[in-house]
Amino acid sequence: MFQLNGKVALVTGGSRGIGRACCEALAEHGATVVVNYVKGEAAAREVADAIVAKGGKAEILGFDVADPKACEAAIEDVVKRHGKLDVLVANAGISIDGLLLRLKDEDLDRLFAVNVKGALACARASTKAMMKAKTGRVIFLSSVVGEMGNVGQTAYAATKAAVIGAAKSIAREFASRNITVNAIAPGFIDTDMTSHMNDAMKEHLVKIVPLGRTGTAREVAAACVYLASDEAAYVTGQVLRVNGGMYV
Repeated sequence: MFQLNGKVALVTGGSRGIGRACCEALAEHGATVVVNYVKGEAAAREVADAIVAKGGKAEILGFDVADPKACEAAIEDVVKRHGKLDVLVANAGISIDGLLLRLKDEDLDRLFAVNVKGALACARASTKAMMKAKTGRVIFLSSVVGEMGNVGQTAYAATKAAVIGAAKSIAREFASRNITVNAIAPGFIDTDMTSHMNDAMKEHLVKIVPLGRTGTAREVAAACVYLASDEAAYVTGQVLRVNGGMYV
């Protein structure tokens, strides 16, 4: 089950954290993985090299998802070189925390440019190739805070809620072309993005997770593999929650 042999997958923000775990898991199941990065070329190359060392197929591709033209050009390049693009994992994202009254306009603009406009730009470019093939998988990475909210994360939560709305709408637009579009909403996952939290904050969050622990990037990646696979062919417009019961 969940074999991705012959599939080509692009993972944005694939050089670390959940993105890296998705790259590795997709490759382990047979996909050729394109690891996107913005500044972390060395980290992206490390991911690709690790995949190849295990017998998988991977390459790196640098572009900023906040630049729509760069997204289109990069994805056209992937399609030209591989003849297709089967899976897009729109994972690239940033977090700028702060209370609403202290929210800076430039921070709000940057959050939406990367987390929302970037995801949509990649989806728009990817679905062009998928439409011709009459098949494809688009997977957006949202967040539990996009559904339940969180103090000090108003702007970030807004971007992640927007991604869910986009996934549901795009799913309706492309269902007739056999293209599925879904979102994954991770909960409290042990990654670089949560490493800045102090111990008290981490302990508080763990207490409100029914399973009583943080999640791992690999557990999120497993959901990504499922949605990318043929076994998920009848799943579209859905939010797959990987949150330990934090939000149900």
